[in-house]
Amino acid sequence: MIKKLLGQYRELIVYFITGVLTTLVNWAVYALCVEMIGWSVAVSNAVAWIVAVIFAYITNKLWVFRSFNWDVGFVLREAFLFVSARILTGIFEIVSVPLLVRIGLGQSFFGVKGMWAKILVSVVVMILNYVFSKLIVFRKSDSRNSDSLKSGSLKTDHQNQR
Repeated sequence: MIKKLLGQYRELIVYFITGVLTTLVNWAVYALCVEMIGWSVAVSNAVAWIVAVIFAYITNKLWVFRSFNWDVGFVLREAFLFVSARILTGIFEIVSVPLLVRIGLGQSFFGVKGMWAKILVSVVVMILNYVFSKLIVFRKSDSRNSDSLKSGSLKTDHQNQR
């Protein structure tokens, strides 16, 4: 029963795990920038977002949506769509965290100024990112990898066509 549920919800479970890891990367970079380097909340948030997007693309491509097509054109299109979607949610995050801090959610958590605002915005961003990735970036019709996954093969589409 548990195995069936894990199989049925594998993508969501793995997305949640990698999303939590991405969020932790984001928070760690944010905290490092604010506390160790002394940058402003806005600059620290922007840097944390960039690092997190790079981490998220790699983990989403390989582990969540199992996109193993490495043709240059395919990867460029996929990466462009991924980054574009993340820019939309990134703008939301970059604007929202300082805004929430300014309107009263700037309390420290774990000793980091504005962390409550960061946590709240991160939850919303995580949900939006899944929707964009699932419906736009890593659509099954684009990845064409389901046959190689079922057989356990990690070959690229080019290798599968031979």
